[in-house]
Amino acid sequence: MNSRQWAADLAMGVRFAFGGGREGWVRAVLTAVGVGLGVALLLLTTALPNALSERDARGNARMDFTYSGKQLAKTDNTVVVADTDTTFRSKDVRGRLLEPEGAKAPLPPGVAKFPAVGDMVVSPALEKLLKSDSGKLLRERLPYRITGTIGQTGLIGPAELAYYSGGKGLEARQSGGSVERINYYGPSPGSTPDKLDPVLLLLILIVFVVLLLPVAVFIAAAVRFGGERRDRRLAALRLVGADGRMARRIAGGEALAGALLGLVFGTGFFLAGRQLASLIDVRDISLYPSDLNPSPALALLVAVAVPAAAVLVTLLALRGVVIEPLGVVRKAKPPRRRLWWRLLLPLAGLAMLYPMTGKGDSNGNFNQWLVIGGTVLLLVGVTALLPWVVEATVARLNSGSVSWQLAVRRLQLSSGTAARMVNGIAVAVAGAIALQMLFSGVQGNYTKPTGNDLRRAQMEVSIGSGTTLAEADRKLAGTKGVRATSAISQTTIGERARNPDNVAEVAVGSCAQLRAVAHLTACRNGDVFRLTGGADPEATTKTEQLARAGRTVYFDPSYDEMPSAPATWKMPAGVKTATHREDPSGYARDGLLITSGALPASAVKGLDQKVFVSLDQSVPDASDHARNTVAAMDPLADVFVMSANDESPQFRSIRTGLFIGAGCVLLLIGASLLVSQLEQLRERRKLLSALVAFGTRRRTLSLSVLWQTAIPIGLGLVLATVVGLTLGAVLLKMSATAIRIDWASVLAMSGIGAGVVLAVTLLSLPPLLRMMRPDGLRTE
Repeated sequence: MNSRQWAADLAMGVRFAFGGGREGWVRAVLTAVGVGLGVALLLLTTALPNALSERDARGNARMDFTYSGKQLAKTDNTVVVADTDTTFRSKDVRGRLLEPEGAKAPLPPGVAKFPAVGDMVVSPALEKLLKSDSGKLLRERLPYRITGTIGQTGLIGPAELAYYSGGKGLEARQSGGSVERINYYGPSPGSTPDKLDPVLLLLILIVFVVLLLPVAVFIAAAVRFGGERRDRRLAALRLVGADGRMARRIAGGEALAGALLGLVFGTGFFLAGRQLASLIDVRDISLYPSDLNPSPALALLVAVAVPAAAVLVTLLALRGVVIEPLGVVRKAKPPRRRLWWRLLLPLAGLAMLYPMTGKGDSNGNFNQWLVIGGTVLLLVGVTALLPWVVEATVARLNSGSVSWQLAVRRLQLSSGTAARMVNGIAVAVAGAIALQMLFSGVQGNYTKPTGNDLRRAQMEVSIGSGTTLAEADRKLAGTKGVRATSAISQTTIGERARNPDNVAEVAVGSCAQLRAVAHLTACRNGDVFRLTGGADPEATTKTEQLARAGRTVYFDPSYDEMPSAPATWKMPAGVKTATHREDPSGYARDGLLITSGALPASAVKGLDQKVFVSLDQSVPDASDHARNTVAAMDPLADVFVMSANDESPQFRSIRTGLFIGAGCVLLLIGASLLVSQLEQLRERRKLLSALVAFGTRRRTLSLSVLWQTAIPIGLGLVLATVVGLTLGAVLLKMSATAIRIDWASVLAMSGIGAGVVLAVTLLSLPPLLRMMRPDGLRTE
């Protein structure tokens, strides 16, 4: 058989698909919608790497801190930048104060000119928020006049909240880590991006496989819509002279037509969704439509693979069907499905994954192709096993109500169709369970407890020297939503002004403030204490040497080329002892405790001032009220929200990507299931009408449709749970992590899958009721 004959037969199938009247067009459109939804998600996936790359490129281009530890000299092309990042109602706000020092000072990307003191340029999203009623609290924190907007080149996403404001006197604040003089924007020379460890790479691979495999399953199911009507058409073709192989190729052509139309629909869905991308903000991640450009090579692969897969799936589906001029032999009782070859797929997947068990972070990278291949085979094993499980189960179901018997009989006649409908969701649930197990198992490696005592404080504020600690403590204590405050100042002392060998920590405050960080027996203003019994014997020894009576010590000594003018102090006699106590951040300090009355006035300027703030969580926006108070005192103050755990940013990014991808796949699952359900109801319209004409109650028919969906999905979820737990256990063994099953998550994943099917069933009831009319028997 030459290629010309193949092309002619496929072309004839395409003509039949579009030239078969209303029925043909409806069938082609339903197939195209199902395929198009999958194609749209595939195009979105191929566009994501470019979108994330564009975000990273814009983020790197505006980097304004070198973290080199060296200070540039003031020139005509330098600008002093101060970090004034803040948070408003859990949304991050990127802020910078700019003080240009010459006519050639570099402008940040997306900014046309430097804002004057008291002015600011803002992102469109921040401008919209500030002008809305919900932005009132934030307007109090940013009392600047808006004079312009930041362009796209200066923002990582359309929903980003960002501003640049004019600053003054920032040079004097350079000793802090949030102010720096720069002469260009961009990453530091020689800086390299953080590399992902093997376990995080494994997570990314599994996320992509788990999210994309259901899409492929749905596309494969969508091209088989209208199978029963197609079989009758093929029998008619045999009657007019076509042989069996030609009939199968014509059927492949019909599937090709739906797939090609699906490519058009999918491209349209993708372009429409692309334009809406700027309106979507998920966990502070937003994208510009121009960022979502699919890789040409990957887009071409989708355009070729989808039609080719449609033809291949159709030919494979008809391999066991005998098409005769007077009908299709499939109507006879088919032979029972064989189990042995269906078990080979998951077993082969396990065999591919087994050699990588126990690697983890310390024993090298995983073989990416073995990971992908093994995971795909295990999950595809669900699609191979589910038809056998459904057939074997429904064959043993007999007695029951009328609706039950109608559903069971239908499943016994076409269990393959029912299994195909739920294959995708079974694969998605199995993958989700495995991913949840892997995430839960390795989470401890990327989430560390901070030691913060959230019962004592929920916020830590670092105040600059321009505001006294007493004033900051008083203002914060009187802020709406603040329950209590605890202030402390700290610095260091050394035996020399520059590059000292012995250094000890120093905490300064009133007796009440010092009691928040140490256990004191008796205290009055003017006392000095030496902390004892610490976990670091070396620090205790250094403190004892520096605390000798009459010894001269230097406050805040400097190192290397840093400027220095430390205050000197002669250690008084009668230094008392105190024992350790953790502060609200969980830190147990060593060194000295000095009451405010004993501290020399010359040492006050170099103190780091902190206030621990306890919030009343019952007050709305309590943390934002506190931030407003801090910003009014010192716009450069550092506000740190205390948390129980510290999570790796890379791990959090992967989980966010999974959250976004899972949402898209769930939408695809729901939409594809609905299209599939409507197609099946359309094929059974005359049968439903005949049953109603013979007196069958609509309630009975509706329940039978529900049972036809519930039985396969129940079996599919059980099988998905088994396969998901198996894959999850293997992945945990691969990452050298103890196997632990979070049954609540397993039930949640299964419940979500069942919920999607229930929602689809409910949405299909209105068209079902319309089809259950006796006049549906009318024909021409």
